[in-house]
Amino acid sequence: MAETTAPVVDVPALTTFLDGTYAEVRALTRKRLVEYADILTDARELDRDKFRERVKQVVVELAATGQTGLGFPVEYGGGGDIGASIAAFETMGFGDLSVLVKVGVQFGLYGGAILQLGTKRHHDKYLAGMVKAEVMGCFAMTETGHGSNVQALGTRARYDVETREFVITTPDDASRKDYIGNAAAHARSAVVFAQLEIGGASEGVHAFVVPIRDGRGRTRPGVRIEDDGRKIGLNGVDNGRIWFDEVRVPRENLLNRYADVSEAGVYTSEIDNPDRRFFTMLGTLVQGRVCVGGAAINASKVALSIAVKYALGRRQFGNPGGPEELLLDYGLHQRRLFPLIARTYAMHFAQEVLAGELHAVFSATEEVDERTRRSLESRAAGTKAVGTWHASETIQECREACGGAGYLSANRLDALRADTDVFTTFEGDNHILLQLVAKGLLTDYSTSFGELDQLGMVRFVAGFAVETVLERTAVHKLVERIRDVLPTGDDLGDPEDGLLDSEYQLAMFRWREEHMLSGVARRLKRGMDSDMEPAEVFSRCQDHVIGAARAHVERLVLEAFVAKIASMPESDNRTALSMLCDLYALTVIEAGRGWWMEHGRLSSQRAKAISREVGDLCRRIRPIAEDLVDGFGVPPEMQVAEMLDPSTFGPTDHEGTR
Repeated sequence: MAETTAPVVDVPALTTFLDGTYAEVRALTRKRLVEYADILTDARELDRDKFRERVKQVVVELAATGQTGLGFPVEYGGGGDIGASIAAFETMGFGDLSVLVKVGVQFGLYGGAILQLGTKRHHDKYLAGMVKAEVMGCFAMTETGHGSNVQALGTRARYDVETREFVITTPDDASRKDYIGNAAAHARSAVVFAQLEIGGASEGVHAFVVPIRDGRGRTRPGVRIEDDGRKIGLNGVDNGRIWFDEVRVPRENLLNRYADVSEAGVYTSEIDNPDRRFFTMLGTLVQGRVCVGGAAINASKVALSIAVKYALGRRQFGNPGGPEELLLDYGLHQRRLFPLIARTYAMHFAQEVLAGELHAVFSATEEVDERTRRSLESRAAGTKAVGTWHASETIQECREACGGAGYLSANRLDALRADTDVFTTFEGDNHILLQLVAKGLLTDYSTSFGELDQLGMVRFVAGFAVETVLERTAVHKLVERIRDVLPTGDDLGDPEDGLLDSEYQLAMFRWREEHMLSGVARRLKRGMDSDMEPAEVFSRCQDHVIGAARAHVERLVLEAFVAKIASMPESDNRTALSMLCDLYALTVIEAGRGWWMEHGRLSSQRAKAISREVGDLCRRIRPIAEDLVDGFGVPPEMQVAEMLDPSTFGPTDHEGTR
């Protein structure tokens, strides 16, 4: 490909474009992060107990500014804007992640559960103190022995008719609440998820507000708490284990938006089916997944900003007698970093679409239909999974790309890597979340969605949904659009033709998704038709299920990127983003070329042409690489590192094109 003049990126305009609707909120959050930039040093130098107290102090001070309560009703001291709340939380991903997670526990999990699962009596009693962080709380769902299987939780909440109280009990160590943020030191109250029992009968998992410490920080009678100990990262967050021994709470402490218990012990709910009731309850907590994914994407931006700037200052090797080469001028270094920049931009726009959908659903004045809610839950699950995996991969690659300098704690990459590591498993293990995505695709978010566990899904699809899935995916309709990539026939044309056509790229992504989804449906049906047990059928297809779900999410990501560029007026910034979009799409195809070739949708000549195009795009992006990471808007104070002074390595050429 002939060399072309690099676009001149307007960095402030690019940042404003990325910040979108909530640019002012994001700018204010950046300002707050800079004010507390010293906490990055505290994280390295303070011991664990002192650092926990420092993190708590920052969270309390942020709460006093109103920065952390934007998503709560105005009458309780909040900002009344869920979209603004998500934007602020995502932007906090630029800073210390212990602060971010403690904010998430207090306001997203604990406060969010009270807001979404409770009613006015709970809002009046708890929200104002929670928004001000006068009362710290925790979210006690996960148990040591049950993990992601929330429906099987062991903690019991027995209703005592005589005293009109619920009696909370941990029957065994497998049922202890574990990994609970804020529990080990700071929480005075917990939202506890437990099996509701009335007259010896179980009504399923419900949530209760349970005091666990008094005003002086002493553990309440019947409550036992242990510290989880040191973790891989996030050691500013006090994770702990909780046991309950016949702990009594008033009947009114049941969060009763979806079900209630009368004084006489009569259970009522507007949702008759217990499984549907359970999934409806969990669905209201989707905001946590949205926020975690967004924060992970922003942590990726920090790592890329550090790595690109290091590569613009660090020199190594070169022609004999000449100056050493900048790292970023090496083709391999570009290949390592630039596709990650492209994918980070792609994930940013996919996250923007998701956050907008969440805001619309949660701010709706009328009840949103169930299918829309299920679709939102699925998109949140998939975007969180792919976004947090992307963060882990990106931060590790940036660490390695910075060599020994990347191994120094002062340069942040160790903390970013350690602190984001758990993102792939909290708010839902990523593999479980992708199974949720596949479940929605296979059942088309039917009204039965909330009533189907994994094995129920197998029976549902095998029983009568296969033809519906096949008709809906309509793989054959896409063959015409990508005929030129078939490895058969006498005239394949120019293998490079159309590679930068977004319609071609989208057609490839859609064909893969729909082919994989229809393949899963067929495999599930074959297994059931052969009288295999549903559990065995699902186990054998699990890798295929995950692959289809991930293909679906990657298609949504590309669609979001393409649509965002289409919304821009012609400009150099649009040209720059178009190059990144092409790089994202082609690197995904390149990484999966074996699958496309295996399924007759990519010739070897076309595959080679894609690899050449990826290299060309990297060379074209090289002159604007620094502008592209500056566009993320990561405050310099969040990037300050010993390795970033270019004078250390002599004169540099930031206009290099190799």
